[in-house]
Amino acid sequence: MYNGIGLQTPRGSGTNGFVQRNLAFVKSKKDRVDYKTEEELNKLDQGLNKQPNREILDHERKRKVELKCMEMQELMEEQGYSEKEVTNKVNMFRKMLMAKEGVSESSAVDKDEHGRPM
Repeated sequence: MYNGIGLQTPRGSGTNGFVQRNLAFVKSKKDRVDYKTEEELNKLDQGLNKQPNREILDHERKRKVELKCMEMQELMEEQGYSEKEVTNKVNMFRKMLMAKEGVSESSAVDKDEHGRPM
């Protein structure tokens, strides 16, 4: 017998003493309605409509600019331009793309000589 439930001993009862719980018994619970207030609903709506992170979007634009610059650099190297000419033209192309895309070189965060934020 465990927790006062079951037989003291299964001897002579014709059973093995295993106790099952009654799954047919339905507990009556009070039907509780939990309405949300307008303030809670507004807070939930704001969580669903989050604006994208500006820094992530800016980084994505910079990646696209760098990809175009790398493609131009590879194309110019294949055509046989000197390394100095390639560097100058790619830098000018990068500045032109940055101005066109609206991506700024300097951000609001100060960076050290390796480009890491301080």
